Amino acid sequence: MAKAIEKQELTEVSEAQIAVHWKEEEYYQPSEKFKAQANMRDPRIFDQFGLDRFPDCFKTYADMLTWFEPYHTVLDSGDAPFWKWFIGGRINACYNCVDRHLDKHKNKAAFVFVPEPEKEPDVAIPYQELFDRVSEVAALLRSLGLKAGDRVTFHMPMVPELPITMLACARLGIIHSQVFGGFSGQACGSRIQDSGSRVLITMDSYWRNGTLVDHKANADIAVKTAKDLGQDVDKVLVWQRYPGKYSAKTPMVAGRDFFVNDLLKDYKGKKIDPVALPGEAPLFLMYSSGTTGKPKGAQHGIAGYLSYVTATSKWILDIHPEDVYWCMADIGWITGHSYIVYGPLANAATSVLYEGVPTFPDAGRPWRIAERLGVNIFHTAPTAIRMLRKLGPQEPRKYKYHFKSMTTVGEPIEPEAWRWYYDEVGKREAVITDTWWMTETGGFLGTTMPAIHPMKPGSCGPAAPGIHPVIYDETGAEVPKGSGKAGNMCIRNPWPGIMQTIWGDRDRYVKTYFAKYNKNPRSKDWHDWPFLCGDGAVQAADGYYRILGRIDDVINVAGHRLGTKEIESACLTVPEVAEAAVVPVQDEIKGRVPEVYIALKPGVPPSQDVIDRVTKANEEVIGKIARPKHVYIVPDMPKTRSGKIMRRVLAAISNRRDVGDVTTLANPDVVEQIRTMVQGKDTITTHEALPEDIAKFGQVE
Repeated sequence: MAKAIEKQELTEVSEAQIAVHWKEEEYYQPSEKFKAQANMRDPRIFDQFGLDRFPDCFKTYADMLTWFEPYHTVLDSGDAPFWKWFIGGRINACYNCVDRHLDKHKNKAAFVFVPEPEKEPDVAIPYQELFDRVSEVAALLRSLGLKAGDRVTFHMPMVPELPITMLACARLGIIHSQVFGGFSGQACGSRIQDSGSRVLITMDSYWRNGTLVDHKANADIAVKTAKDLGQDVDKVLVWQRYPGKYSAKTPMVAGRDFFVNDLLKDYKGKKIDPVALPGEAPLFLMYSSGTTGKPKGAQHGIAGYLSYVTATSKWILDIHPEDVYWCMADIGWITGHSYIVYGPLANAATSVLYEGVPTFPDAGRPWRIAERLGVNIFHTAPTAIRMLRKLGPQEPRKYKYHFKSMTTVGEPIEPEAWRWYYDEVGKREAVITDTWWMTETGGFLGTTMPAIHPMKPGSCGPAAPGIHPVIYDETGAEVPKGSGKAGNMCIRNPWPGIMQTIWGDRDRYVKTYFAKYNKNPRSKDWHDWPFLCGDGAVQAADGYYRILGRIDDVINVAGHRLGTKEIESACLTVPEVAEAAVVPVQDEIKGRVPEVYIALKPGVPPSQDVIDRVTKANEEVIGKIARPKHVYIVPDMPKTRSGKIMRRVLAAISNRRDVGDVTTLANPDVVEQIRTMVQGKDTITTHEALPEDIAKFGQVE
């Protein structure tokens, strides 16, 4: 393909040729052993969830829940595109996740908490104890005057008190809004203001990379930020990492701050009945993590969301009550809401809840935990997979764990990283579901059904049951499968997991997700409202989708759109490269050109040879047009505390701009090292505004 491109003028290289360069990979079949035990192994399920059976097919999902009163309407589209699911029914998410399991599973662990310090013992929390603790917290919240429809903001780390407090809110119908623990106090404050929360629930401290972090300091900043924006916080409830002991240096504020552990003494043994709530009532808000603009609160409803994550946890994650399941994500993201808390608990799962970073104190930590606890379902992000591969490629071989299935989530995974995950982590035994979805969708959209479909590295697979994607080009014409052309991924139909709206901003919801391909804004017919996912995609002849990254994370080189994910993937074909990040740089002739940052595997010395081979790989795999302006070998990538590479920081460095506040990064020191490498010691950055496309790069909402 590369030679064919070389023969053409650059201007003739089509976007499709560039975007779809990952070659179609071979298939990997699930084992007979896995298929025999799977919750869903009947291929006719896809006929049962055909568009001709929509929306009634989703009754199957609702039937997995326990209802206080039955619903009478599956989907109400009277206020399109603000879909309402399972209307007329009354239900409670906490009851479905906890109470209904007590008869059969009260002594079984709901969670096994693994503290980051290895000297601290694991803590198993059986369903009966979870019920007791959730009831006591619900009693406390009710005593503060909180009731159904009120909002409460959490800013909490990965500790059992987080799901306990979420479930206590769900028990009462209080709408919870958890802000990722690694976010700054300012980010938390803006979300408090947007949601109108008067109560903040936080924690004094938690372990991160061997350090006991003073987390309470963020609460004071959050409350001040919210007040400056016009929202008063009456109470700050502080959980203690070590009950009875205050582990933060930041003082408590008299009359505002209270230790949850102290308050709970008055509610010991208190039982609170779950409130029977309308199926369409909101369950939680999950704010987008964009660093610019107004926070965007995705609002998810009780019945639609819960039914969707329950069914997908059962069929796609293949969770059985006897499994030990570990999703190595953070509850501060949608993955943790859907596939650590609500979905697994609704299926009576035993879940591992790990406090710290997967590479502390070394890259063997996840595999030690998996071996010790008998984990057989493992779920993580490509970022973590690449990091573990970089730090300990042989590490999984040292441990005697056995996964039956593994999931990857959050971004496309390169075939190279996929194969390491399959060969080394899964020991060629585990099936992999490479799932594609997002905060707004509630649960998996693109995925193989693990006992039914073969796996194909680089492709998420077909769509989940009842999800009917379509790829449109910019004009709204459908891009046919097998055409080799890329376009914008959309979903033709609503589904129960889809967000209900953006909190307090109906217009933004319609504009962001529906306006582009909607032909009639007054229509009440769901056919007229395809959902724009915000990702580019291509569909192979076999029906499998390849996700090409965010629509806006593209670099327009001489009129051709290069997906950064494709360039990064080409870089990773060079064996010495562990991580790659690509950013756009202004260029007088071509407008924009890609610039590449790479981190090498441990023990590999930086060399011009590696740089040359990275350049060559891009020319061969994509074409001359993808030749990077520079390739920089960096000691480490600037990363958020969840391990995500901050491409906006690299884009600022490459474009000689001020990098802004980097104090919340996991490794802020590396930013100055990279800046010096790229700009030289004395280069003065300009404060001029960046062109909009570069300014937005890496910050798509």
